[in-house]
Amino acid sequence: MSSAQPQPRPGGGSGDRGFDRFRLHPSLIRRLREADFREPRPIQAETIPAGLEGRDVLGLAQTGTGKTAAFALPILQRLIEEPGPGPLVLVLAPTRELAVQIDAEFRMLAERTKIRTATVFGGTPARPQVQALRRRPQIVVGCPGRVLDLLQQRQLDLSEIETLVLDEADHMFDMGFLPDIQKIVAALPRDRQNLLFSATMPKAIRQLADRMLFEPHVVELAPSAPAERIDHALYPIAERSKRALLDRILAEEDCGTAIVFTRTKHRAKRLGLQLAKQGVRAVSLQGNMSQPQRDRAMRGFRGGRFDVLVATDIAARGLDVAGIDYVINFDPPNTPETYTHRIGRTGRSEANGKACTFVTREDAAWVRETERMLGAPIPQRTLPGFEPENLRSGSRRDRPKSGTSRSRRPRSGSEGSDGSGARRRRPRRGGSSGTASRGRSGTRSRPRRGR
Repeated sequence: MSSAQPQPRPGGGSGDRGFDRFRLHPSLIRRLREADFREPRPIQAETIPAGLEGRDVLGLAQTGTGKTAAFALPILQRLIEEPGPGPLVLVLAPTRELAVQIDAEFRMLAERTKIRTATVFGGTPARPQVQALRRRPQIVVGCPGRVLDLLQQRQLDLSEIETLVLDEADHMFDMGFLPDIQKIVAALPRDRQNLLFSATMPKAIRQLADRMLFEPHVVELAPSAPAERIDHALYPIAERSKRALLDRILAEEDCGTAIVFTRTKHRAKRLGLQLAKQGVRAVSLQGNMSQPQRDRAMRGFRGGRFDVLVATDIAARGLDVAGIDYVINFDPPNTPETYTHRIGRTGRSEANGKACTFVTREDAAWVRETERMLGAPIPQRTLPGFEPENLRSGSRRDRPKSGTSRSRRPRSGSEGSDGSGARRRRPRRGGSSGTASRGRSGTRSRPRRGR
């Protein structure tokens, strides 16, 4: 191995602005400029340098803050500097839609490189995914269930993984994926970089982070509060009047596009059909739909063929659709934490947005818990012709018992070891044309690992 000192990345300098400050490879800088990425967003500015150094990262930030690029850019930089057959990077996401979106951003940023990606998730045949894995993509993005299935079938080789990303970790825990995640992590090399991103930090995630992350760089950007650019309010209303109130809000002049959230799959399907029959360009998105049906719905909504998406919480996280004017909670979410994720579908990329939540007397306990989490009351509004419900007159049985919460706990299974205990940092592959990687006890370069 040469003893020459590592050279700085192209684009460095004390006067750097925008993404040039990170000294990324010219192909990445070019793609960022073509995609109109001008200034790093806060989560990117705070986490990209640590990711480039090879450090573990714990990023806490609400949805719509640019987390995908925050972990994608350091990963792509390393793969450009140290090419080789994969899989070398595993990204876990809670939903198929989010996995597809993450993969799309990786592909967009890596367009001028030879880096390949693959997605693996349930709801679609496994054979095409297995064929994609045989081409040895460097990056695999998937949902825990299908990743674990392919791993157990020996169709997915994780023995060379150098970077693990858990995106929307709290949502994965809410969906009961913790046991699957523990099994996957136990199959990975212990010497790896871990990047964990979450909007909230419940106890189960804190415990996993403590076990999995080694001296992490921690960034916390007000994960519980809605973005200031979102005008959100409660609309106290009787259950029987919700449908008429929805029609009234959808008819507002500034409501060009909207996501309407319901609590159940049946209600999402029925409401979507009702809106479509009355002439609204609406489509539903819910868990009983096949993957091709969900893909068509999202393509139609993103492409402007539909103005209203009626969805369950399957769309509450990670779906990045530009220009959503309104989020309407036809039913409040099951937990206070999900409130910020739902309304975070609007007001993205520095745009303004509105969020309306219909609440009945039975939702009084949820209102109290959500306001307690936010640390402030949520404004209440009414529209002419719609008589408001009195939220303060809820029955005693609606109120949470002392010392308890209605928030659902993730089905966490065993809290035992996940196989990610103390480890030595793996040597980086190949001689870098870019940077020295800071180890756990100072700065050092990593020797080439033969292939």
